[in-house]
Amino acid sequence: MKLYNTMSRRVEEFVPIVPGKVSMYCCGPTVYNYAHIGNLRTFIFEDVLKRTLMRAGYSVLHAMNITDVGHLTGDGDDGEDKMEKRSRETGKSVWDIAEFYTKAFFRDEDALNIIRPDIICKATDHIQEMIALIKRLEEKGHTYIAGGNVYFSIDSIDDYGKLAGLRLDDLRSGARIEVDSNKRNPKDFVLWFTNSKFANQAMTWDSPWGRGYPGWHIECSAMSMKYLGEHFDIHCGGIDAIPVHHTNEIAQSEAATGHTWVNYWCHGEFLLMGDAKMSKSSGGFVTLPVLEEKGYDALDYRYFCLTGHYRSQLRFSYEALDGARSARRSLMEKIAALKAETCPAEKVGDAAKEYMDSFDAAMENDLGAPEAVARLWQMMKDSSVPAADKLAAAYHMDGILGLRLDKAEAEEKIGSEDDLRLLDERTAAKKAKDYARADEIRAELERRGYIVKDTPQGAVLQRRV
Repeated sequence: MKLYNTMSRRVEEFVPIVPGKVSMYCCGPTVYNYAHIGNLRTFIFEDVLKRTLMRAGYSVLHAMNITDVGHLTGDGDDGEDKMEKRSRETGKSVWDIAEFYTKAFFRDEDALNIIRPDIICKATDHIQEMIALIKRLEEKGHTYIAGGNVYFSIDSIDDYGKLAGLRLDDLRSGARIEVDSNKRNPKDFVLWFTNSKFANQAMTWDSPWGRGYPGWHIECSAMSMKYLGEHFDIHCGGIDAIPVHHTNEIAQSEAATGHTWVNYWCHGEFLLMGDAKMSKSSGGFVTLPVLEEKGYDALDYRYFCLTGHYRSQLRFSYEALDGARSARRSLMEKIAALKAETCPAEKVGDAAKEYMDSFDAAMENDLGAPEAVARLWQMMKDSSVPAADKLAAAYHMDGILGLRLDKAEAEEKIGSEDDLRLLDERTAAKKAKDYARADEIRAELERRGYIVKDTPQGAVLQRRV
């Protein structure tokens, strides 16, 4: 198994801390609005990673947070709490907003066939763990208090910014006017906010530094350490988290523990809408329910994401999604035809095994999904592979792709409106005992790539495999 490690900027052999076991933390949603499909691309990539690790024989302990407090509209401690802002806009309480959008997020994940994390941890349920971690940092001399807030001093460590490739000297020399005048260094960040900054904050807790609430970055450090320990294997997220959020997580976590916190950092690239990344702040973002309202299946979008490598930018358009929908439907039709013909083989032959092995090799080489999908299609079109072997191998591959191929139904109608009109005309011809015309129509449909199958429920079309 090989993974690209953002920290080293290269593809590395994956070696877990504990043989046979993987500890993985993924940054979850900030539940102030619907997740857009750019967000969901990251969660699909993380799901594919988890499935690939499991296929490779690892036991995976997967934790993900729900950010329901502390995430400001600006990643650098500027702006206001996203939950508070949404509450003001809607007139709903921050608690109601968090509950509504958390449910909406998991509805999207279920529709996309994303395996739920083993541990789902809400920020508001772990305030005491965050306070305890801040106290550790305070005791080690990494913090200061200004204006009532507790800040992390990046000058207290020597390697701040190593994930993003930032140079501490450059950060110091490049300091200009900062919105937060309490900061000694513009890149210092808040660990704990008090009422001195947000007097009307709805979510507040008692702390040694006054009643207030945690900064966004401390949340992930505290919760990941609680559930995965102070040294774990993989931390995932979107590429936009590298320069601030993940950089600050590393700074505070390693300052507290005194050692390496995470071995492998894995990041998914942007989904582009036009020439820009999709984001909620820009407005007009696309959600999964919007796609479904337009007639797409959630798995059409999952298939679309699988056609691009997770570390490459992927440009979204409805034309591209149409292509993904057409390809997925064709794949489901072929699987349905195989299911109608046979059952999956218990043990596949050499040809199917070679396809399975090359598929797994592609996925284990830094999640090469586009190559893996190509291998699936090559096998589906290979007439030398027996139908039962083909079905078993497709199910094997779908254990990682997550397209629910096993749900393909043989009785579903296949074909365009014109194809189905011809099929109905054939049925009428047979009923009128015009067998010559019925045979002509069968031949025409076969030229179009179908097999005409007569069933007790009537004639149906199947794609020729």
